[in-house]
Amino acid sequence: MPAFIIADVRIENPDDYPAYMKQAREIAESYGGKYRARGGELEVIDRDLWEPTRMVIIEFPDMASAKAFAHSAEYAPVQAIRHANAKSTVVILDGCD
Repeated sequence: MPAFIIADVRIENPDDYPAYMKQAREIAESYGGKYRARGGELEVIDRDLWEPTRMVIIEFPDMASAKAFAHSAEYAPVQAIRHANAKSTVVILDGCD
């Protein structure tokens, strides 16, 4: 069953953030990740909990692959680039059939 990493990202340093995007994509793809949305047009249709900014959705073959990517040693230094240049909330969500 697929799993998804869903992130809401507010980029604070647009000059340095592209380095994160490139490296994160390469690593995610090596774990079977496929970007399904990456900062495209966003329409909020109902809002009680938060004001979304820039949404990213990455599909993985399964929860184990998504977690392996998110917690991998190769992603950790790339994640630090994101932390230095953006504020974000990131979750891993189990998909369904």
